[in-house]
Amino acid sequence: MARYRESSCKICRGEGIKLFLKGDRCYSDKCAFERRGYAPGEHGQMRARRKRSDYGLQLREKQKLKRSFGLMEKQFRNYFHKAERRKGVTGTNLLVLLERRLDNMVYRMGFAASRNEARQLVRHGHFVVNGRKVNIPSYLLSVGDRVTIREKSRNTARILDAMDTVVRRGLPTWIEVDKAGFTAEVKALPTREELTMPIDEQMVVEFYSK
Repeated sequence: MARYRESSCKICRGEGIKLFLKGDRCYSDKCAFERRGYAPGEHGQMRARRKRSDYGLQLREKQKLKRSFGLMEKQFRNYFHKAERRKGVTGTNLLVLLERRLDNMVYRMGFAASRNEARQLVRHGHFVVNGRKVNIPSYLLSVGDRVTIREKSRNTARILDAMDTVVRRGLPTWIEVDKAGFTAEVKALPTREELTMPIDEQMVVEFYSK
């Protein structure tokens, strides 16, 4: 499957907002967005001053959300259609569906430094869900599901480093982590108020409703 292969920092600079795509580096003084918080390229600083149309604003919100979770356009559009068919507010449904992805939950639980790293770890079979090995990053977790690091993976340097540095970003209230047991449980699904990402999901809904 196609993936974005260039610098993740260019995405944050292009969108004009920190999306925390590089894990712990984003919380340090090495963060490229903190040093150069304007779009990359020769005319990057001029681009920041341009006035955007309503369509442009909607597109940017969609791109920010899509890129935060590391998805391609077709995948992201499928999530939107799933959210649209569910009861409730479409925008909130979309955010919760994305949060339920296994790779995102592994990141939220502090077992990976970024969603991209979490995706790689899941694909390499480092986790079991409710006692069963799952290597599909898009697998959707539900309330009560338990994610455990496989015994042979508990000395993996990337996982241990992530568990040590997760305190910088904190753990969400809807997840309970047993660090000593290398396991975590989904205690509830997040509410919109608990999702603090700087995204206007209504603009995403408007973008796809045209």
